Amino acid sequence: MARLRLEAVAGHEPSQIDDQPYDAAVLAPVIDRDGEDYLLFTKRADHLGEHPGQMSFPGGGAEPIDDTILETGLREAAEEIRLEADEADVIGQLDDIRTITEYAVTPFVVRVPDREYDPDEREVAEIAILPLSGLLDPDNYEYERRSHPAYGEAVVHYFHVDGYTVWGATGNILVQLLELATDFEPGDRLEQSTF
Repeated sequence: MARLRLEAVAGHEPSQIDDQPYDAAVLAPVIDRDGEDYLLFTKRADHLGEHPGQMSFPGGGAEPIDDTILETGLREAAEEIRLEADEADVIGQLDDIRTITEYAVTPFVVRVPDREYDPDEREVAEIAILPLSGLLDPDNYEYERRSHPAYGEAVVHYFHVDGYTVWGATGNILVQLLELATDFEPGDRLEQSTF
């Protein structure tokens, strides 16, 4: 049974980014299902202006009502999948990442109950709960280097599990989580890839 070493996440000292015009937070929800860890992802609605149809972790942009960036992630997860803040056991924080949409995204790893979640159809097309074992399977992972006109070279990671493909910014967050909490080694790396 694949398990995350969550103590490694809890002890991680995250790096932060303060050079982007926008701030956002996401939650990487971990579910214990019959002794194996799973991760909860959302598939973004096709009509959204940014990253339509892509797999993501629940979260979004900071609003003036949020006192902290963690509150941003919890509020957005409540809106997107009806996760109550008191259901999320915050394990730790990963490194901030930059996105091509000029956000500094702060990821939080949280343990959440194994229950049905209710997607907000305005933002979320569906919820996918993917097994850690599938995400760690080398046959389900690939990467490529891309060149972006504004951001230069980037490594893009792809995880293909149960008919879903996790990539882009979410793929970068997932890579850091897996490197930190498992024996996963990505095929290639560039510092602060932006995608």
